[in-house]
Amino acid sequence: MEIRPGDERDVPVLLDMFDEAVAWMVARGNTGQWGTEPWSAQPRRVERVRGIVARGDLWIAEVDEKPAGALIVADRPEPDVPPVDEPELYVLLLLVSRRHTGQRIGARLLDHARGEARARGVGLVRVDCFAGGTGDLIRYYVRNGFTPTETFAVGAWRGQVFEQRV
Repeated sequence: MEIRPGDERDVPVLLDMFDEAVAWMVARGNTGQWGTEPWSAQPRRVERVRGIVARGDLWIAEVDEKPAGALIVADRPEPDVPPVDEPELYVLLLLVSRRHTGQRIGARLLDHARGEARARGVGLVRVDCFAGGTGDLIRYYVRNGFTPTETFAVGAWRGQVFEQRV
């Protein structure tokens, strides 16, 4: 696996990964996290993806020169997430293609985020995820060394914030 910088030309790659993930979640009855429709077919979602790509630093994980995962980090979270009073590196997006699950792509992208934080002299990495469903996402971040902190809501969508010192 290689990790390369990404940019706005990678928006279709991200939308493909979101579409895969939504189809997979819907097939398992999870409609609360990202809805039921492909993100690529929803102009509001497409603009959201474009916005987070423009706002943060995008990294694309590739396996055999094909996109396998994505990471976007920034110096602050989205407005709905409770702020902290110190410098941080915030993971705005961690997404892995369903074709590459079980290959530790997400864990390696989180390692990359920790390395970015250290390189920037930042001692705190935070991330959030959907707090509903089966709790698998919460357990995933805990397994990857993050500690749950506060929760937040965007309408009916519930989120869990995590942090890790580096």
